[in-house]
Amino acid sequence: MNDETIEVELTAMAHGGSALGRYEKRTVFVPYTIPGERVLAEIVEDRGRVAFARGVQLLDASADRVYPRCPHFGPGRCGQCHWQHIDYPAQLLLKQDVLADQLARIGGVDDADVQPVIPSEQIWDYNYHMTMIAREDGQPGFAATDGDRVILIDECHILHPDLLALYETLDLQFDGLRRMRLQIGMDGSPMLILTMADDNAPELHLDLPASVNMILFDNEPVNLIGDSHSRYLVNEQSFRVTAGSDFRPHVAQIPRLVQVVLSMLELTGIESVLDLYGGVGVFSAFLTHQADLVTLVDSYPPAVTDAEVNLADFENVDLIEGPVEEVLPDLEDEYDAAVLDPPGEGLSIDAVDLLAEMKIPRLVYVSSDPATLARDARRLCNQGYVLRTVQPIDLAPQTYYIDSVALLEYNL
Repeated sequence: MNDETIEVELTAMAHGGSALGRYEKRTVFVPYTIPGERVLAEIVEDRGRVAFARGVQLLDASADRVYPRCPHFGPGRCGQCHWQHIDYPAQLLLKQDVLADQLARIGGVDDADVQPVIPSEQIWDYNYHMTMIAREDGQPGFAATDGDRVILIDECHILHPDLLALYETLDLQFDGLRRMRLQIGMDGSPMLILTMADDNAPELHLDLPASVNMILFDNEPVNLIGDSHSRYLVNEQSFRVTAGSDFRPHVAQIPRLVQVVLSMLELTGIESVLDLYGGVGVFSAFLTHQADLVTLVDSYPPAVTDAEVNLADFENVDLIEGPVEEVLPDLEDEYDAAVLDPPGEGLSIDAVDLLAEMKIPRLVYVSSDPATLARDARRLCNQGYVLRTVQPIDLAPQTYYIDSVALLEYNL
């Protein structure tokens, strides 16, 4: 460990949640600080032109600094939240700045039209599911900020209160437990989703106050106790979500996300639309009302099965199970628009190339990571697309995570 102590003024927020400043030609990153603050910091890792430090003393505090709500928040503690020390309106401005910076530095778009972040009305107690990791003794908790330890908690202010109550009542200590997802449906039905060190199911008590499912090594879910799925409502549309299928945890924000996607598409009722990485059919359910044909593509079989149930009442939707890279070359229809909702790692190069070959006039890209969005936007723009606008939306208050929706149009 480097024991050098420096005084540094923080000038910007970096992707990853740490503010940064300059000291003797080095860029220094200091977590739990805010741009505009001046701190004494101890260098903990020096990489030459870049250094990482921990705050030792706050010399000048930002007017946006607030007292964190959770006792587990802070250096060396729980790593689920990163910005509880920042007033919420300031969090939104910082997310907008970070997104614009990533688009400029990685995407090469210096003048990107990044709109103000759509705020969340609910900034605490909002997550309907959250994944814990297990200690060596099998007890589940949250990863510490150092990444080496697991923190057992008695409070969590971004988790749905009923799930925190469930966690507090559980007396679980499974040998071989690796991860455990706490999940609750909108009907209040709780669920545990276990990932074990092998495919052998743990011994369970039949009086557990929750359904229990297990995810095998091949990502296939196995029902052990109770229900195999949870249910959610989005704009009065019901969605079945089987254990293992993806569904955004901030359920209250999903209607706003759907509205952003629909407004960017500007559909008139005659279009054919692709819903790529469509999961359980959240976007497709609303696209069917505004498009002539919707084609959903997803590679996860349980999610496609869920989509079949969720979209059973709609006649103008086709479902295709398979990787996007394998499905796109076989499509015979021409499409007027596509919704892209890839995982955090973004689009593969093959997917970008195939989309560019199809010359779909309008792409609406739903992103959970500004760095991969910027990378993919650059690749698409290099093949004929133009980035028109980006609308960030806050799906994760108190964290540095930035979700956004980008509109790209093919430049004919």
